[in-house]
Amino acid sequence: MTAPAAIEPLDYRTAMGHFCTGVTVITAADEEGPVGFACQSFSALSLDPPLVLFCPMKTSGAWRTIERTGRFAVNVLGEGQQDVSSVFGSRHPDKFGAVAWKSSRTGSPLLDGALSWIDCAVETVHDGGDHHIVIGRVLELSAPNAGRPLLFYRGRYTQTVTDPGQAIPRALSLDSFLTWPVGDDWM
Repeated sequence: MTAPAAIEPLDYRTAMGHFCTGVTVITAADEEGPVGFACQSFSALSLDPPLVLFCPMKTSGAWRTIERTGRFAVNVLGEGQQDVSSVFGSRHPDKFGAVAWKSSRTGSPLLDGALSWIDCAVETVHDGGDHHIVIGRVLELSAPNAGRPLLFYRGRYTQTVTDPGQAIPRALSLDSFLTWPVGDDWM
């Protein structure tokens, strides 16, 4: 058996860009103030117990605050929040001065206008190459707001074409999806 060819980073990035993701902003705060970053590597992990995961770069300054405080919030962005995603995806010097927000009960920033938010405590952290794999226990969450999600696909923002109020037919093959509740609403 021959060794596999080395995967070129640009080829890898291009291939992974064909997987459409939602856009979140992961936030935290400590005595020095709030921190946050745009994050596509977010997922629901478990219903019982309620767990989520996200993957920050090991060099992330926001990650250092999350690691130190042991808590974070996930803000799920709506399609009209491209500007919020852009601010939190940049090195903007005052990210929280550019958006309206309030603190969760645990102190993590909750961004105004997000489709939903999930307030969490760090449960475990695993090595993931140049990223960490952070598993968080859900402490509290919001009821979802109406609207469509902000999506990212092939290096740019994209959108859904269905009406968010339109019922999606339930298919038996979707029963095992964690985000497919008994009704007709995707999380």
